[in-house]
Amino acid sequence: MSARTITYGKVTWTDIENPNGEDIEHLRRNFNFHPLDLEDCLSKIERPKIDEYDDYLFIVMHFPIYDHDREISQPSEVDFFIGAAYLVTIHDGRLKPLIQLFEDCQAYEQTRRRHMSAGASRLLHSVIDKLVDYCFPILAEVDHNIQTIEDEVFSQNMRQIVQRISVVRRDIIALRRIIKPQLPIVANLEHVDRPFIREDLDVYFGDIHDHLQKAWEELEDQREVLEGLSDTSESVISYRINDVMKLLTIISVVMLPLSLISGIYGMNVLLPGENSIWAFPIILGGMVFIALAMLGFFKMKNWL
Repeated sequence: MSARTITYGKVTWTDIENPNGEDIEHLRRNFNFHPLDLEDCLSKIERPKIDEYDDYLFIVMHFPIYDHDREISQPSEVDFFIGAAYLVTIHDGRLKPLIQLFEDCQAYEQTRRRHMSAGASRLLHSVIDKLVDYCFPILAEVDHNIQTIEDEVFSQNMRQIVQRISVVRRDIIALRRIIKPQLPIVANLEHVDRPFIREDLDVYFGDIHDHLQKAWEELEDQREVLEGLSDTSESVISYRINDVMKLLTIISVVMLPLSLISGIYGMNVLLPGENSIWAFPIILGGMVFIALAMLGFFKMKNWL
């Protein structure tokens, strides 16, 4: 069993990492939780939500974790059971702020007093606040990636730029999918009064909601900037393709009369001057003259 418990004053914090059947059975014996909520704790695909009961709340929230290998943010689920004198947190062990806060409360009496002396709802606020703050370094990483794309958008390696834009866009989409469902949950904690959550905490949960809203607005700004960079890269690619097509068209037009002349003198019929030793250099010189004249005409028209 992976359950760890801290008790300070009248508040008990139980933290479970990577729950199994034994952990769920421990919760069933020691708390009056609904069986469906306990079943949800073992699910890997649970949606963010709040289930309210007479004496406790069951909250499911997701927070991002950046996968450096795949270059995308992935959701990490945290399940909360919050009552008048207890908080139960259940997670997969990947959220460092949650683990660090629990270990600090275990190790330091001052930390326990700061986060647990004002009740379980104040402890819930501290945990969610730490996890929301953890989102901003990930957003800073996204912003850094966008800055890198901005610096290189006019480089020669457009294939790599387009790939980078696609990777960052995928990460922004993943972050939007993670962060947006948390906004109504925190708003619910801010505005709905419950007997086992202190009334003066609405200001604190309002502060968390503001932070989440700020994260969402940053994602919106980053999405708009990335769309602009995508449009710019497409314009640069189109311009370069047009340059290549113009060059190939000019080469084709210049070669057309030359191919005509060589085709005529390649026929097995009698042609003027074919027995002369000067025929080849005259024809070759004429072809060079035609090519230069056409290039000069294109240059005069600013087509080159």
